[in-house]
Amino acid sequence: MSDAPIELEQAVAANRLAWDDSARLHKDNALWQELTAGFAQPGFSTFDATMTQTLEGFELQGLFGVQIGCNNGRETLSLAAFGAERCLGIDQSAEFLKQAEILKGIAGSDCEFLCADIYSLPFGTRRDFDFAVITIGVLNWMPDLGRFFQAVARLLRPGGRLVIYETHPVLEMFEPASKQPHLPAYSYFSEGPAVEEQAITYDGSAKQAAPPSYWYSHKMSDVFMGLIHAGMIISRFEEHPHSNRETCFDVYKDQRAQLPMSYTVVAGKAAE
Repeated sequence: MSDAPIELEQAVAANRLAWDDSARLHKDNALWQELTAGFAQPGFSTFDATMTQTLEGFELQGLFGVQIGCNNGRETLSLAAFGAERCLGIDQSAEFLKQAEILKGIAGSDCEFLCADIYSLPFGTRRDFDFAVITIGVLNWMPDLGRFFQAVARLLRPGGRLVIYETHPVLEMFEPASKQPHLPAYSYFSEGPAVEEQAITYDGSAKQAAPPSYWYSHKMSDVFMGLIHAGMIISRFEEHPHSNRETCFDVYKDQRAQLPMSYTVVAGKAAE
């Protein structure tokens, strides 16, 4: 963890550079081939069983949705499989959004993508979405969770809903690559960001140097209080024994003393 303070704008800019630099590693590989082949088929979705079940309960037919932190757009595009229409994906990495546009063309989708910092969205960004989606890893890139949820809430119409599917913060206490992976390595109450200078990949395999990035471990209370202060009403919270991040974390699955590894939250914006 870093002991030196870092300003929000500095962290956001650094993370943007790190993601842009890493984008090339997410293309022209086996996963990219799966995506291009998949989106050529109607009804293709990259969501796992947990997120699929959650979204099916939303009854999204004909609704407008927004995904914050959409990366290469694979999940924003997958919302069409649930009947959602004209969804928007927001991400600050222009390089990943280039990949999103390629997948959009293959899918023949009417989704749109916006390259922007969620803390400073451009004038004219629509604010009447029926639902919003946040998935794995997005919250940990956010230096200020309170301001983040306020920005998300402003994207929703009154009565709009938000679903979060994230890594459980308890998992952030452990280091799966260590000699003692089941011994807590970090405090649950860590305040400073972890600073990495390696390329960002989903499987954690890349060892190439990259611009520094800042990863924040937020407590569950940070998530809940951030939502509450943003005017969101929490209607569901579920913890899961499976991981939704790098495969190295699978070492914590199927244990006799099982850790919570991921969670889903459903919240709604109060109706006027």
